[in-house]
Amino acid sequence: MEASESVSTEAMTPVTRKRRKGPTEAMETIESEEVSSSNSAKRPQYPPVDVSKTTACKTELRRIPVPPHRFSPLKEKWMKLFTPIVENLKLQIRLNLKTRSVELKTSEATTDPSALQKGADFVKAFMLGFDVDDSLALVRLDDLYLESFEIQDVKPLKGDHLSRAIGRIAGSGGKTKFTIENVTKTRIVLADSKIHILGSFQNIKIARRAVCSLILGSPPSKVYGAMRTVASRSSERF
Repeated sequence: MEASESVSTEAMTPVTRKRRKGPTEAMETIESEEVSSSNSAKRPQYPPVDVSKTTACKTELRRIPVPPHRFSPLKEKWMKLFTPIVENLKLQIRLNLKTRSVELKTSEATTDPSALQKGADFVKAFMLGFDVDDSLALVRLDDLYLESFEIQDVKPLKGDHLSRAIGRIAGSGGKTKFTIENVTKTRIVLADSKIHILGSFQNIKIARRAVCSLILGSPPSKVYGAMRTVASRSSERF
C-alpha cells in the first residue's frame, strides 16, 4: 500500500505551463537581440578606392562603327569630336580606315572611370545623326540617354503606309518633329524607318509616346494636346 501511494503521488505532480509571449513582448525580445548583435558585430570600414590605381593597370578599348553616309560629316566635324574627348575626358581617339570605325582608348591621364562610356555615347550619337553640340550634352550631363526603335516595332507598315507614317512624324517642313522636341526637351532624328531620341528618361518616355501615337494614325492636333498635358504634369511633379 505504501508503495502504491508513493507511485500515485509521484504521478500526480503538477505540470507548470509556459505562458505564451504576446506580440509586443516578442517584438521587444527581437529588437533587443538585434541591438545586441549590431553592437557585437560592427560594420567594417574600408579606405576610399584610388581611381588612378584601378585605371592605370588596365587599358580599355571601344570601337564605334561609322556608317557610309557619316564619313563626310565625320571628316568635317573631326576637331569638334576630338577636342572634348582628348581634353575633357582624357581619352585617346583615332579613325581606323581598315575597320571603318572610331576607336577610343583609355590612357594614363584618364581619371574618370565612366569617361570611356561617355565618349562612346558621344561618338555614337553623332554617328546616328545628331548634331555635335547636342551630342556633347552626353559628356557634360549624367542623366541623358539614347533610345532607338523602328516604325515596324510599333506597327507593321509597308509601302505608302510607311511613307505616310514618316510624313506624319516629320510634319510639313519638320513642324511636328520640332514641336515634339521643344515640348519634351529632347532631340529626334528620323533616319528612314528608324527613330532615335536623345534626352532624359522621363522626356524620352513622353516623346516616344507621342511618336507612337502618330505612327498609329492619330492626328497631330490630338497628339499635341495630350503631350502638353503630360509634359506639364511631369514638370509640376519634379
